This record gives sequence, C-alpha cells and structure tokens, in this order.
Amino acid sequence: MQKTKITILGAGFISDIHLESYHRFVPEAEIVAVYTRDSEKARAFAEKHQIGLWYDDLERAISESGCDIVDICLPNFLHAKATLLAAKAGKHIIIEKPLAVTLEEADQMLTACREAGVKLMYAEELCFAPKYERVRQLVTEGAIGEIYMLKQSEKHSGPHSDWFYDINLSGGGVLMDMGCHALAWFRWMLGNNPAASVYATMKTVLHQGRTLGEDNSVVIVEFENGVTAVAEDSWAKHGGMDDKCEVHGLGGVVYADLFMGNAAVAYSREGYGYAMEKADTTKGWSYAVFEEAFNQGYPQELKHFVDCVRQDKAPLVTGEDGRAVLEIIYAAYASAGTGRKVMLPFAPKVEKPVDLWLSPR
Repeated sequence: MQKTKITILGAGFISDIHLESYHRFVPEAEIVAVYTRDSEKARAFAEKHQIGLWYDDLERAISESGCDIVDICLPNFLHAKATLLAAKAGKHIIIEKPLAVTLEEADQMLTACREAGVKLMYAEELCFAPKYERVRQLVTEGAIGEIYMLKQSEKHSGPHSDWFYDINLSGGGVLMDMGCHALAWFRWMLGNNPAASVYATMKTVLHQGRTLGEDNSVVIVEFENGVTAVAEDSWAKHGGMDDKCEVHGLGGVVYADLFMGNAAVAYSREGYGYAMEKADTTKGWSYAVFEEAFNQGYPQELKHFVDCVRQDKAPLVTGEDGRAVLEIIYAAYASAGTGRKVMLPFAPKVEKPVDLWLSPR
C-alpha cells in the first residue's frame, strides 16, 4: 500500500499527540518531515519520533519534503502564513484550532485553498471524540426529542507553552484556546445552523501579570433555530483537565464527561508519573486516564482527513466551519467588552479578536 506522506509543522505538545495518533492508528500515513523554528528542537523531535527529515525553514519544509498533507500544529499567529504556503505548493492541509487569528486571515486562507484546489480541514477533535459522538447519535435517533439547550465546558489550570499567554501571538486568551471547541461542537450538533446572537462575560482571575487575555469565560450563543448554547472555559481550574457536555431536549437529557469515565481512580502517598493532561500532582487521590488521545478524537480526525485525501472526498469539518467559529469568537469578545448582546453576522476589522474586549475597558 502506498502511504500518504505528511509533514508536521510544529514540535510542541499537540504535535506529540498527532504523532502518537498517526503511528498507532493511521497505518496508511507516513510522517516524512517535521518543522519548527528552533533547529535543535526540530532535530530532537525528529530523532525522538524517527522522522527522516527536519527543517527550521517553513517554506522548505512544505515544498521540499515531498509530502501530500501539511499538518499545521503551530502557534496561532503562524496559521495563515503556513496555510498560504501550503496551498501555493499544492498540499492538502489539516489545521489545529483556531483557524486563524483574524477573519481577514481566514478569508485569505479559504480563498487560497479554493483557488489551488487543495482540501482544508479544520481539526476539531470534539466532532470525532467517541463519547461525544455517542451523544450526537442518541440525539439524532430522537432519544431526547427536540433540543432546546446545549452546554459544553473545558477547564484546566493553563496552557503548556508561553506563547498562549501572549495575545500578540495567540489573538486572545482561553476563548481562543478552548472556547473554540465548544462553539464548533455546538454547530456540529445543530447541523451547522447559523448563530444569531452572542452574549459573553470574561475575566482574568488567575494569570494576572502573565497575560492580558482572559483566563475564564462564559459565552451564550443563540442559534437561528432557537437553541441556546452555553460555553464555559477556564485556565483557572486546578486538578487536571475537565471536559463535559450536556444536551437538553424536550424528551430527555444526555450528559457526557470526556475524562472521568475513562480513568482509573487511584490514591498514592508518593505520587507517580502521569495521571491526565494538566494535572499538577499525582499525590493523594487522582484520576489516571487511559487512551487519552483516542478518547479525545485525535486519531479519528486525522485518519478521516487522510482518507479524504486518498479517496478525494470533502472533509466533514471544513475551513468554512473554522471561520464561522472565529466569527462567533469575535462577537463574544465584543459582547464582553461592551456588556451587550452582539448580533451576527459580525466582522469588524481588528488586529486581534481580544482587542474587542480590551479596547472598551
């Protein structure tokens, strides 16, 4: 079987997850190269994962590695540049969230991919997470009747890398980092029904001095079909990752916890190596998760996109979906900044979305 060749852009935490997912669950894929701006880090990552080529030059990594797919796991401010280079080189693209920092960048990326005839997948893993997909199946089967409210929360004590806290590199705080998951999942559950209005509140409660961005947010989205959706996201919650959803219908309700049902409950006096993402200690009681990447949907989304490229199919989650999520994020920052509900469509020109929250203050 001829394998589909992939170049990974980035050598951080999410790249490690993608590498594990490809190696264990996507045998039809071959990782041929890795890029990161730091040459020593690129070499070390390649040696760790037995990757033949490594680059510290972005354009060369894309054009010279012989790949079919570019997997973008870079900081937010590099998403647009990498996508435009990949499209120009005729490479298919799967990109980690958020799609871009600004809507102008997103539009440029979509246009470039469309004109180059390459596929662009927005890598929203919650659309592929087995437990979340079971929730969607129940709803589709009519188990809880007509939906009237969705809730999703993702919370932990803060990101792995410093660039997340720099709004000039990330474009925002926890809403850009994790709120995008909830917003994409809401649209997925509702068949991409358009959002009609957004109301949001946010604060910096734990990481003052480290970031100008928000580390705790609540966003309420009203969709055109009448469904209300609530996204709660935080970098201020201790004790490891928390990822839950609720679907409320006129005939029932469904709850799902992405982590607690996939963990062994343990007590350790001395502590041990790894329990779960963002857990800062393993002493005392802890939840030792298993098959973490699989349960979050990473292998499934990557395998899906490789299959789309091999079979020439459109991905289930597209760049247009990523742009729609970014527009809701814009509205949420504007709402938190003004204290008022914001109607959609909403596309002001700003340097970065968080400015819509910071400027009125």
